[in-house]
Amino acid sequence: MAKSVTPRALRAFFLACGLAWFGPAAAGTLLSPGTAVLITKFAEPFGLPTVILSEGGLHDKWLGVRRRLDDEMVQLALCEGDREGCMWPAALQFLAIVDAANARDGRARLGEINRAINLAVRPVSDLAQYGELDVWTAPLATLTRGGDCEDYAIAKFVALRRAGVAPDDLRIVIMHDTVRGEDHAVATARLDGHWLTLDNRRMAMVEDSDLRNYQPTFVIDQDGVKRYVDAPLLAAASHRDRATPVLLSALAEPGLVPPATQAPRQAD
Repeated sequence: MAKSVTPRALRAFFLACGLAWFGPAAAGTLLSPGTAVLITKFAEPFGLPTVILSEGGLHDKWLGVRRRLDDEMVQLALCEGDREGCMWPAALQFLAIVDAANARDGRARLGEINRAINLAVRPVSDLAQYGELDVWTAPLATLTRGGDCEDYAIAKFVALRRAGVAPDDLRIVIMHDTVRGEDHAVATARLDGHWLTLDNRRMAMVEDSDLRNYQPTFVIDQDGVKRYVDAPLLAAASHRDRATPVLLSALAEPGLVPPATQAPRQAD
């Protein structure tokens, strides 16, 4: 295929051929939780029920990633068909990561992607890089410029999917770290009925049931964003430590979701 054809010009073609993963956008604001529909589904990481968010700030951020990912899927398709003529180094790097993962099976495949993305991405805060508090990027942009925890998680989510992991077995989970007082995002993959967390803070994967001092707050899959309902702390932390990510702090650090303000405690 001619190099002069741009990814955006070919986007409609590839979307029609099934390379688009996601659906249309919807309106919302960062501070609004959005419309929620309660679903009892214990197949999610941590085995907790969730509500679907059909609008709101987190919902909109994920839709923005979806749109950028459509363009990156075109770049990956072009480079996969002609690696010697590929114009995008990040695309070649991403394809190499997926190739290495495909040479392995089971847990080793997941671990390969976790380690490779952790080593390939330069940790940098959104504030330092963009002058903004919370910017989510698609994998090729992350490999090129670096990113923080949600960018690592998105890159792993996409790499796992391209390595053959079924969509029903992939999630991104946002959790509140009650010890550090920070919010953190990880990719998760289900293997043999167990959810493994792929974390930019560690090379080893840990099962969701073995995590401590975290409270899962949101879960993201190919269909959208869900909020955990009354999620307990994953350790013997105080009830008053429970928090929901609502406002973003300016004290962003590489590898962290910006800290959240604490939700008002309800009377017992």
